[in-house]
Amino acid sequence: MRSRVTMVLAITAVLLGGVLLVPAAYARLSDGDSSGGGGGAASTVAAPAPAPPPPPTLAAGPVSVSFKGDFFSWALLDRQTGKISGSPNMTATSSTESMIKVWIVSDYLRQLGDREPPAALKKAASLAIIDSNDSAANKVHAAAGGSYKPSTSSTPDAVIQRAIKICGLTDTKRGNVKPYTGYWSFTRMSPRDAVRLGNCIADGKAAGPKWTKWVLDQMSKVRGTTAKKDQRPESGGGRWGIIDGLPKSITAQGPVGIKNGWTPINYDGNWHVNCLAVNDKWSLAVMLRYPIRSGLDYGAKVCASVATQLVTPQPGAALKVPQQPVGQL
Repeated sequence: MRSRVTMVLAITAVLLGGVLLVPAAYARLSDGDSSGGGGGAASTVAAPAPAPPPPPTLAAGPVSVSFKGDFFSWALLDRQTGKISGSPNMTATSSTESMIKVWIVSDYLRQLGDREPPAALKKAASLAIIDSNDSAANKVHAAAGGSYKPSTSSTPDAVIQRAIKICGLTDTKRGNVKPYTGYWSFTRMSPRDAVRLGNCIADGKAAGPKWTKWVLDQMSKVRGTTAKKDQRPESGGGRWGIIDGLPKSITAQGPVGIKNGWTPINYDGNWHVNCLAVNDKWSLAVMLRYPIRSGLDYGAKVCASVATQLVTPQPGAALKVPQQPVGQL
């Protein structure tokens, strides 16, 4: 009897132990990966937030302008890659007019090194850029070692020769239209060389380490409009063109330096209009010749239109964000 009772108690203990072990084992299994058995609930994670798009800039792209005139050409230099894009005729040349003044100033200041120029010449350098003052530019040109010598030679004066050497210009040459042969304003330059010049100024080669920031600051302060009240015989308002074609999303990123050149030329009956702008990412130039009767505003609007068409991404363009799949764990 005692042995039977003992056996019954032993069997009962085994059974009770098994009942206690099963829930514990089940609990341990439930803590693990249950996807294979289908017993666990699937969990999800949110897709990572997309990276913010890069800020707008100017980049190579198609440009379409309904232009009526003798010459229309443009070039864009990507200052990160050094690549130049532009119109098919971006190596063709036209007279620089006042656009070259920013080089004249830079060339003079670079030669000073760490020295300060006389106050009068520093003032002249500033006015040559911000007001495109011809008399001021002539003074700086002479101080830089430039000279005007009527000649049939195709060799530019020393100031322009240094631009060609220091900035790596390949299309630039002395103007040879009589009686203007040798004038700095009649230097022949292509848009391709103009953007190289803009880059040369921005990267410090043109004006040197002490004066580069000063030159770029003057270029950002160019003032005056195309209005008749702002256009005078020896100076004129030059804040128009490319700068007007840039959205605030670009101009808000930092200063944009500009220097335009513009003159109605009697010998060919054309406005010669040039627009140059540069910032830390790009250098853009547009060069035009068109009938005087069309007015200065016409050229300013063409320069602005080229800049606007090169804005990337275009304002209001839909941003396509790749969809990230939501997975199961």
